[in-house]
Amino acid sequence: MARLILVEDHALVRAGIRALLERSQGDHKIVGEAGDGNAAVRLAKEMRPDVVLLDVTMPELNGIETARLISDASPRSRCIMLSMHADPGYVRAAIDAGAFGYVLKESVFQELEAAIRAAVAGEKYFSPKVLAELKNNAWPDAGPASSALEGLSRRERQILQLIAEAFSSPEIAKKLQLRVRTVETYRQNMMNKLGLHSVAALTAFAIRHGLCGPEGRA
Repeated sequence: MARLILVEDHALVRAGIRALLERSQGDHKIVGEAGDGNAAVRLAKEMRPDVVLLDVTMPELNGIETARLISDASPRSRCIMLSMHADPGYVRAAIDAGAFGYVLKESVFQELEAAIRAAVAGEKYFSPKVLAELKNNAWPDAGPASSALEGLSRRERQILQLIAEAFSSPEIAKKLQLRVRTVETYRQNMMNKLGLHSVAALTAFAIRHGLCGPEGRA
């Protein structure tokens, strides 16, 4: 029996997906739930699940960064991303983070079981609409911006997401238990690395590379 962890920051959505899985005939069991990325990483380290169902756009630590950390901490755990976004940039970022699947939330009732079975078998699964988007749009190659993103540290990517979610430097400092000046230094270093010159440019970069949803702060 496959052991699952369900990660979704909206409690009603999480409850709906759990109900769907409990009504299904799949050979799996939900062994844990989390409402944010940091809790998901801790739970994955503890439970070592077979599959992690992971929302892409969560505040503070997004699903793509969470998948990256879970893949490192529990390599046997296979992440399936759940998202409203079919944009190829999000999909590429998810795959680069080690995800085994990418299912659109609009299709979750029809496709989730197939995605779980594929992940357990060590295979990849993408919603047909996602595959169509990839076919109709050139698969994003690893250009200079992507290379620069990979050069950011975990802490820098975390701060970049919070900046894109419209948190101020004092708010970020409080959340991460840092000095405000340290946050501002991180911000300037990221601008230098990425060749960007404003918070607006940082925000656009974060959205384009899947660190933050276009809706911004939750």
